[in-house]
Amino acid sequence: MELINYVSKIICWFSGGVTSAIACKLAIELFGKENCRVIFMDTYNEDDDTYRFKNDCEKWYGINIETITIIGKQINTRKGIIIFNSIDDVWNHYLSLNVASGAICSSVLKRDLRQLWEKKNDYSYQVFGFDAGEPKRAKGLTLNYPKSNPIYPLLMMGYSKKDAINILNEAGIKIPITYNYGFLNNNCFKTGCIQGGIGYWQKMEREFLPKFDRMASKEHYLTNKKGKPVTMLKDQSKEAKLLVEQTGNKSLQCVFLKPHPDYPHIKDISIMKGREPKPLTDCNGFCGIDDLIRNPTELEINFEY
Repeated sequence: MELINYVSKIICWFSGGVTSAIACKLAIELFGKENCRVIFMDTYNEDDDTYRFKNDCEKWYGINIETITIIGKQINTRKGIIIFNSIDDVWNHYLSLNVASGAICSSVLKRDLRQLWEKKNDYSYQVFGFDAGEPKRAKGLTLNYPKSNPIYPLLMMGYSKKDAINILNEAGIKIPITYNYGFLNNNCFKTGCIQGGIGYWQKMEREFLPKFDRMASKEHYLTNKKGKPVTMLKDQSKEAKLLVEQTGNKSLQCVFLKPHPDYPHIKDISIMKGREPKPLTDCNGFCGIDDLIRNPTELEINFEY
């Protein structure tokens, strides 16, 4: 008896992280190679080792991992046709890093790309890599994006991210190097992840200063262009919230990576309390976008006001 009535292919989204890698492998084992397509959405902002990991997983799966991207393609916007040649082009075009619905780069390079792909392709179900610790995020995706017909193999098996790493180790697949650095995801490591949170960026400053400096400069550049603070992070302390309530100035919750000379009243990351990095789940295009239950790290993210 078949578990699923196959109308068309099952789409397995490969993010370049360990949980999506195992979710894809489980789907292939459950439903068969002939019924699965594995697809990688390339931001062109991934660490080089991500592509090595992708190639290793492709051999392990025994099927091709397709790559799709918006980078370098013509896309229609309200302002006409535009081409984004890099993730920086996205930030510069929107003069933003985060907006109310999530990171602008994830929205454009992954969510919009996925939705465009869905319009042009047939599929029965889509596989996502939420693990045993993320049932609420899976519930949010299911309710907010019912047309995706989501399947969660890791949840089905009760596997955690640690289990995913163990499975890869047993298979002889070297995990992406960012995990060995101590980060909990493998997203956009060429620049660092916009939604990493305060602890993530404190670690970046300690151990990957050029990346930290680059994004600090990007915050200042976008701030100068926009004429108001553009940051990745925000202060969630009671004092900061009270100050916003008293003044009505939401920018007072912003946290720059480095002090901005034109905004001396706004905090920077050097005066925030240290904490372990707690980045979001490996980004599959829905990270931080309209979840029913928000990830704690997202509280540190400066959604544009």
